[in-house]
Amino acid sequence: MTARLADTPPPGGAITAGPKIAALSCGKPVYLVVVLHEEGADGQMVIDRALNWAPDLPKADFLAAEAPFPAPGGGRQWFPPDFGPPEAMTPDAIAQGLFTVGPWLDTFLDQMLAARRLPDSHLALVGFSQGAMLALHAGLRRTVAPAVIVGFGASLPVANGLGEEIRSRPPVFLIHGEADKVMPFSDMVETRERLKALGVPAKSMRRPGLGHGFDDDGILATGDILAAHLRKPAQAQNDDDHDHDH
Repeated sequence: MTARLADTPPPGGAITAGPKIAALSCGKPVYLVVVLHEEGADGQMVIDRALNWAPDLPKADFLAAEAPFPAPGGGRQWFPPDFGPPEAMTPDAIAQGLFTVGPWLDTFLDQMLAARRLPDSHLALVGFSQGAMLALHAGLRRTVAPAVIVGFGASLPVANGLGEEIRSRPPVFLIHGEADKVMPFSDMVETRERLKALGVPAKSMRRPGLGHGFDDDGILATGDILAAHLRKPAQAQNDDDHDHDH
């Protein structure tokens, strides 16, 4: 397994709370959805996508997490800049980035849940690209499973060492473009099958013709997934474990 890097964030390197959509019910939030943006984006860009999901979850706070590092071309990125540009990162470098930033996200989630006095079972994670990899890395290592993890354009390298460190098995949904050249579709399939072998109820949704990104169908499907697993967690987690590739 890849050696870990230091768990202590550098000055200015901690994950911070970005923009949010407060629970539309105007009362104390019952659920928390943390959204992790892709590299080169920021919290404002990603929270706009949550506008599609908020009406169906009026008792949920939607919160964008801001990545710790400035990206060379603007926006933010999750992995330290000296690991190289995202498109050139090796699987070992990706694993090192996850091991570095994963504990910071874990602490951030603890703080955000404690501020709202919510249990882990009322937490959902939605990530895009680097943010999706980080959501999988940290979410599957939490002592108590979140309600669900949704990842766009993501996979996990074998060097991530998940088999030795997995602690929870929440439902995982991977939404991926078949034309993705940054994170090939086959890498997502391999990750999905590896998760299923570890007992994680992992499903996927293929998006024909889509590259490394997201589309309206994927965003709308995410709203349905969040509503099902947050409003009716017990029922949703007993669903059968077949894939939704289409």
